[in-house]
Amino acid sequence: MAITRVFQSGNSQAVRIPREFQIDAAEVEIFRRGDELILRKKQDNLLDVLDIFAAMPADFMEDSRNDPPPQERNFDA
Repeated sequence: MAITRVFQSGNSQAVRIPREFQIDAAEVEIFRRGDELILRKKQDNLLDVLDIFAAMPADFMEDSRNDPPPQERNFDA
């Protein structure tokens, strides 16, 4: 496991990325998964969204949603 330094860069926190982990991209996406921070190349199109859905845990939305019932509407007015 590689270890790297965290430091301040202006008002932001920054991390040095070791050579073996360098990314060939001008922008990256960053998100949390539990206590992990994930960096990856910015997705270019919506086809990559399928990969994101495939990576969701099996119990995602297991308890369903708690949507309110539909509103009563009078369409005869």
